[in-house]
Amino acid sequence: MGRPRKPLLDRERITTVALELVDERGEFSVPQIAKRLGAQTASVYHHVDGRDGIVELLRERVCDAIDGDTLDLEPWDVAMEAWARSYRSAFAAHPRAIPMLMTSPVRAPKVLAQYERAVARLLAVGFDNADVMTVIIALENLVLGSALDLAAPDTMWELPDETTTPRLAEALVAVGPARADAAFDLALVAFLAHCRGMLEGPASAS
Repeated sequence: MGRPRKPLLDRERITTVALELVDERGEFSVPQIAKRLGAQTASVYHHVDGRDGIVELLRERVCDAIDGDTLDLEPWDVAMEAWARSYRSAFAAHPRAIPMLMTSPVRAPKVLAQYERAVARLLAVGFDNADVMTVIIALENLVLGSALDLAAPDTMWELPDETTTPRLAEALVAVGPARADAAFDLALVAFLAHCRGMLEGPASAS
């Protein structure tokens, strides 16, 4: 028998299947990946650096959808806003991956390079070195929380009747169907305003 034109296993296929499993179940295992690819578990390990290696491949795959070139936009706050929106969109496509990726150390070189780019941009416009990671982590918290919100059910508050919580009922009707986008816009505007204040001085940031 001739050899297959494409190998049954490679890092791309392993990553694709792992992400499919995470999207479906919120988790993956190497035996599950092997089964779906029609291979032996040991064969999967020949292509990756264990389970942690697969997690980093997942991180790279999800983060590939983040447009790092937005960090070159002018002025800096426009760049950060565009980066945040791209970041949110990338993770909103795979919300079940967020808990896994946000609770494991970042090792993927391509992802670290994007963080380096963000840090350099903030330092270049005058942020203190001690503040840069606080700003980035705060932005990530905002972005990832909103990405999870985008994946939430349309009805997050189930009211037994409108008489029990009438004000809440009215507010839920008033917010409309785009509540996640509206909440993200509000938080992002406030975040960037605070960051601009940090550059101008303590009095402005308070």
